[in-house]
Amino acid sequence: MNGTVQHLNPDGLMKNPAFSQVITTQGNGKTIYIGGQNAVNAAREIIGKGNLQAQTEQVMQNILIALDASGASFENVVKLSIHIAQGQNPVGAFQASQKFLNNLANPPVITVLIVVGFANPDFLIEIDLVAFVPE
Repeated sequence: MNGTVQHLNPDGLMKNPAFSQVITTQGNGKTIYIGGQNAVNAAREIIGKGNLQAQTEQVMQNILIALDASGASFENVVKLSIHIAQGQNPVGAFQASQKFLNNLANPPVITVLIVVGFANPDFLIEIDLVAFVPE
């Protein structure tokens, strides 16, 4: 059996083009888990100190690199967990992420949490995810 991914937005739940309510995966394929990405580049520099939108852009670039290295793309993402530092306006993160997520035919399920802080106080956002690539 080849792997399949099904995106569901059942009646009785809110429908939004930015995210899916339920995603199921079944069959053969590769599941990819990408740990929390923050705004650190390959040179170990924090990009966008104090700027949530700039940090989100770097986080999404890091995720793109990790997905590509795994043989996947944002089209394969089934779950995003977004953690934003308390006191930040999430609109900046949303705007920066749309460059990567806006044109997805089937958007992932998304959880957004406001957190008190991160291990490094200069971090304003961290995103981890799960992707599935059917065979």
